[in-house]
Amino acid sequence: MKVQIEIDCTPEEARTFMGLPDVSKAQSIYVDTMAKAMKGVTNPDQLQEYAQQLAPMGQVGLKLFQSFVEGGMKAGAAAGKPKKSAD
Repeated sequence: MKVQIEIDCTPEEARTFMGLPDVSKAQSIYVDTMAKAMKGVTNPDQLQEYAQQLAPMGQVGLKLFQSFVEGGMKAGAAAGKPKKSAD
């Protein structure tokens, strides 16, 4: 059996229906702040420097996240391999 329900509503109505908070004010403040900060960026080096300042713990945080993702990929690959029997 297949049941299909189609709901036609705005994003604001969907958030209200699902009980999610209205974060539009915080989002507009964030966008304005980012736009003001990016006005001084004129080349890729400045953009990279700015991104490093925004990243939590700078390069260390990026390396930590990268090793976390790589470790998860290795664990997933190992779990997907068939086990050899000891016959």
